[in-house]
Amino acid sequence: MGGAVERHVVLIAPDVHWNTGNIGRTCIGVDAFLHLIKPIGFSLESREVKRAGLDYWHQVKLSVWEDFNHFISGVGPEKEEIALFSKNGRRSFREMPSLKRLFLVFGSETQGIPQKILDQHQNATYYIPISKAIRCLNLSTSVGVVLFESLRGMEPPHGWLNEKG
Repeated sequence: MGGAVERHVVLIAPDVHWNTGNIGRTCIGVDAFLHLIKPIGFSLESREVKRAGLDYWHQVKLSVWEDFNHFISGVGPEKEEIALFSKNGRRSFREMPSLKRLFLVFGSETQGIPQKILDQHQNATYYIPISKAIRCLNLSTSVGVVLFESLRGMEPPHGWLNEKG
């Protein structure tokens, strides 16, 4: 599978600033793009976002969109390049497509992905298996699990491999 791998993390109406900061930092770690769909439940200038992203926040490849339709028309993902993650998804996240370009879509911490969007992409919904002992995983944990799984077999180079310390 030659050529560059391109990953996009899409957060619909994120509510919790530290999750978004952590997700931004993770995106930098694998050279992924971060897309935020309004409404956003906090200021991107808040110190909590920057604290969670540490001094890396300015490196996030960030786009903010008015709504999901503007995102779709602005970026133009192919239907098969979109993967939505919900605890009620149809298939395990391990079955997501292995494509060079992939858009990993997550809902807000409190509301999840709006039903209208799930209905439009019902054949592209995935879940991360968890026990019934919890309602869900933390959003930043879910993004990390899915993002790294999406890179299986085409992992980016490890920047620290040849470092001497």
